[in-house]
Amino acid sequence: MDQPSKTQDIVLIGGGHSHALVLREWGLNPLPGVRLTLINPGPTAPYSGMLPGFVAGHYKREDLDINLVDLAKFSGANLILGAARNIDIKDQTVDVEGHAPIPYDALAIDIGITSDMPQMAGFGHHAVPAKPLGPFAAEWEMFRSETTPAHVAVIGGGIAGAELIMAMAYDLRHHNRLARATLIDNAQALTAIGASAAQKLRNQLTALGVTVLEDVEIKQILSDRIVLEDGREILSDFTTGAAGARAYDWLQQTGLKLHNGYVVVNENLQSSQPNIFATGDCAHLAYAPRPKAGVYAVRQSKVLYSNLRSFTSNSSMKSYNPQSDYLKLISLGGKIALAEKFNIPISGALMWRWKDHIDQSFMNQFRELKSVR
Repeated sequence: MDQPSKTQDIVLIGGGHSHALVLREWGLNPLPGVRLTLINPGPTAPYSGMLPGFVAGHYKREDLDINLVDLAKFSGANLILGAARNIDIKDQTVDVEGHAPIPYDALAIDIGITSDMPQMAGFGHHAVPAKPLGPFAAEWEMFRSETTPAHVAVIGGGIAGAELIMAMAYDLRHHNRLARATLIDNAQALTAIGASAAQKLRNQLTALGVTVLEDVEIKQILSDRIVLEDGREILSDFTTGAAGARAYDWLQQTGLKLHNGYVVVNENLQSSQPNIFATGDCAHLAYAPRPKAGVYAVRQSKVLYSNLRSFTSNSSMKSYNPQSDYLKLISLGGKIALAEKFNIPISGALMWRWKDHIDQSFMNQFRELKSVR
């Protein structure tokens, strides 16, 4: 691959899975003549795959975090701690609170998604969105340290919501604190997986004492309960939401082509501005739409790494071809998990060990950086 003819600036907004892997690869094989900059609100980035295990008590809080300070040092990148607020595509700069405009020749966005739940009455004051993961993990860690009987609830009956409520119920039962656990959805729950896998999840929810409420509307969330439109009240001292995910609002100011707020990208992961790329949950694959899942971000990293290097030298780029289906490994509270692909479910302790191996292998890529070079 040709080297750039002059010094160029590549800026990465967000410490998501794709960018973390790009930084790691860059450290192993840097490109002379390129300055690399990472922009992220904090010095760490949580790995979503291990969140249910943390909630259930299987992992420590620090086990979830990718250390971006060490990763930036390893890759030779400049780390700017702050939240991006806008991209000026004309001047090719990024606006970050508290910093002068940051120039770029090529730019990549991997900022994930945020929660739409705060728009629900009372959510902003009395509940905690599941994303961003960092604040949620901190709130749960404080709540789990208490000793009083606990009522917990998760809003959103998808896989993420089911994983969270099972993890919460397991941890609280293990410490003899569980009083009530409730999973709430305004439609039918667990529709993103096959009927057989969904039934296995429902069986495990029942075994953990979780009540599943479907086709119900929430009127208001209070500090100690959730009020339904039909008048029922669900006790909850810790309410979280795993539904209503949306793109970050500031992307709408950028002038990039968006789809429901997400950055539209082509097969090269390029946006409507060829020198701006996007990966992970904040990107919309216009040529091959896929659900939001971390597995896509991880696999996009190699293509992004290659194409950022290619862009600086005007060489040919690679295409990202997403798989039609992906392996779902779902934590079931304890150290058991359910695996499903092509509507074939398998569950048990072996599946948990497999999931744990995958998650630990991913994180070990960053924990062992000092011994790599």
